[in-house]
Amino acid sequence: MASGRNEPAFSRGTHTLVVPMQLFKENRERLCERLRKNSKIPSGAIVVLQGGEAVTRHCSDHEPLFRQESFFHWTFGVEEADFYGAVEVDTGKAFLFPPKLPEAYAVWMGKLLTEEDFKTRYQVEEVYFLPEIADVLTKKSPSVLLTLKGLNTDSGKYSREAAFDGISQFKVDSELLHPEICECRVFKSDLELEVLRYANRISSEAHKSVMANIRPGMYEYQLESLFQHFCYFQGGLRNLAYTCICGSGDNGSVLHYGHAGVPNSKQLQEGDMCLLDMGGEYYCYTSDITCSYPCNGKFTERQRGIYNAVYKASRAVMESVKPGVSWVEMHRLANRVQLEELTRLGLLTGDVGEMMKVNLGAVFMPHGLGHFMGIDTHDVGGYPEGTERIPEPGLRSLRTVRNLEHRMVLTIEPGIYFINVLLDQALSNPDHAKFMCREVIDQYREFGGVRIEDDIAVTEDGMECLTVVPRTVEEIEKYMAEASQGPQVPLPQDMAKLSL
Repeated sequence: MASGRNEPAFSRGTHTLVVPMQLFKENRERLCERLRKNSKIPSGAIVVLQGGEAVTRHCSDHEPLFRQESFFHWTFGVEEADFYGAVEVDTGKAFLFPPKLPEAYAVWMGKLLTEEDFKTRYQVEEVYFLPEIADVLTKKSPSVLLTLKGLNTDSGKYSREAAFDGISQFKVDSELLHPEICECRVFKSDLELEVLRYANRISSEAHKSVMANIRPGMYEYQLESLFQHFCYFQGGLRNLAYTCICGSGDNGSVLHYGHAGVPNSKQLQEGDMCLLDMGGEYYCYTSDITCSYPCNGKFTERQRGIYNAVYKASRAVMESVKPGVSWVEMHRLANRVQLEELTRLGLLTGDVGEMMKVNLGAVFMPHGLGHFMGIDTHDVGGYPEGTERIPEPGLRSLRTVRNLEHRMVLTIEPGIYFINVLLDQALSNPDHAKFMCREVIDQYREFGGVRIEDDIAVTEDGMECLTVVPRTVEEIEKYMAEASQGPQVPLPQDMAKLSL
């Protein structure tokens, strides 16, 4: 935590973005304003949130790097573990309750901060150590404690409700808060947009760094390493927003490649198409960017055709995005454009309108067009009360079905993949097979996939693209050709030769 201004703020040095604590004060004000409009919430209510807990790895004493629980971070901006926080709905006053650590911890963790230190650091009205929480809240005489318990419609998991010794003496409501705070998180403030722009700018430059250094013979994990190093070294992004997906060749058709079972371990071969889905996170605000290109920097005719099909879909959506537009229709637009292009390339034949009726697009793009993004990569609020998933291929994977509104932040990520299990199912389905040119499609079986993913903010009359990387085939080839003439990161095998 540092300050480049008169008031406390977060930054990772003078070369990084300064995030004022005003951001979280504004978040609390927005939340209280919404809650005060809710007729079910009486005067005198207090919001109580429990932050993330420090954990150890399995049965060991190893502590993974802590990352704050997202609702708690949105409300208070606290970096440390094991905090509680409260907000008076009527006044907006905020209280923090840090853990009371034994004095011996100072030997291992450095100076232990006082209540006044935390009050100054996070710009809240009052701070008390956690053992006092029940007594402090009792003196506030709340009409009700609003705790957080609700379903994350994206993950299918429930948020954790605050619990502490003595909470049973209060009237508690665990249902009213969740939908209101989720709606607040859907719409980003000006200060939040600045942090998201920064995370995107650094992550975009990190993608360009990978693009400048990639070459056949490297391993997929080395691309992940280059990206992570740039984000942290140049931008102070200590955390990645999610596990990097660095699929080359046929691995590009594995939608969530890179997990422990397939750990970005393949060696890049000459001509491999690469699909690199990587994003950094700054002060818990995320980015989510995918770039696709051949590792040797030169597109083949087939690679160019598939890439341009996805690019046209991406730009068709961008040209249509504005407040009031249905996200479901944006997904359908992307599918239509890609089906039209696959027909032009000779992989499909027939009427595209008829293909749309049987959801043929889901064979090549089984995922949804994109998702909300913010403090979580797949952010909350996709399916508020009154909305439902559409039980059709592709559409059922949409992470929201809402109409777009000003200040929403989403990803636009159309893709075309050649996934053998889906191709085989489609070819055995008469409704799909009649449109598919088997002989041509079989030539793409080991192609992998192409995804183009940009992060956008919906504006008053359109959208702002937060992602800035080479996107057209011509831009990518030019950038990679020029970069190859300059110094490139040495590979381990090259260093081994030098040491001999």
